[in-house]
Amino acid sequence: MGDKGFNSDEITVITTMTATPREVETARCAHLIVLSGTNVGQVYRLEADEVTIGREDGSTIQLMDAGISRRHARLRKDGEGGYLLEDAGSRNGTFANNRRVERRHTLEDGDKIQVGVMTILKFSYDDELEADYARKMYDAALRDGLTGVFNRRYFDDRLASELAFSSRHNKALALLLIDLDHFKSVNDTHGHPAGDKILIGFGKLLQSIIRAEDVLARYGGEEFVILCRDTDVMKASILAERIRHAAASHYYHVESARLQVTVSIGVVAVPDQGIDSPAEMVDAADGALYQAKSKGRNCVITRRPRS
Repeated sequence: MGDKGFNSDEITVITTMTATPREVETARCAHLIVLSGTNVGQVYRLEADEVTIGREDGSTIQLMDAGISRRHARLRKDGEGGYLLEDAGSRNGTFANNRRVERRHTLEDGDKIQVGVMTILKFSYDDELEADYARKMYDAALRDGLTGVFNRRYFDDRLASELAFSSRHNKALALLLIDLDHFKSVNDTHGHPAGDKILIGFGKLLQSIIRAEDVLARYGGEEFVILCRDTDVMKASILAERIRHAAASHYYHVESARLQVTVSIGVVAVPDQGIDSPAEMVDAADGALYQAKSKGRNCVITRRPRS
């Protein structure tokens, strides 16, 4: 058999297409990940042609942090699969990578968006697995591993920003420091697993009482703290009594035991002439809590503001 000749008419041309960076980005879905603020750890998938951010109920992304306007900002698709960031006439402005957005900003993967006093969102092109992983990582960094409420690190950051906002706008801000009474005896008598179960249950009890905008954190050990925006000392005292009563009426079922654990609460609120810093506010609440323990526990002591 002879060799067949090479026929140039039979050549098949294979063309390799190289995707542009924008095509690679838009092949995945755009997301906003809340890095700081009340919705920290939340991931929002962006699919609509226009996404609105603000406090009003009709917002695509509703955020209730200090300084956020009813209609604060919006994201619009740019026709090529990307997004443009625009301010919606907000009072305090919208910032991208620490620069105020005057007209519009073309968002790139990894851009940081700040709205209000403390909310920072990361714009990212991720697939669903990556977005879910990011949410879990941010959430884990700011949540208490046992109870699921915010941790001390998150509380410290929020207290500083909320106190600054309260001072600038002359708004009330209250802090409740809560300690579970005789908790060591629970661990000693029933074991640490029983104590852990009570801490988890008490965290859930607190979450069922406070408002969505209140900040609940585990301050350390058997101490919890609640930060309440726009709450004066009288309202804070009423809330503390509700918590004290609910705790005293609640039962924890631990193996064969049915346990009750009371709480002592120290309450402080600003404006207060004796409080100018986060440390002073915590110290004032701790002093009130110490008095509550000294008076026999299972009670609320409120520091009256100094004028």
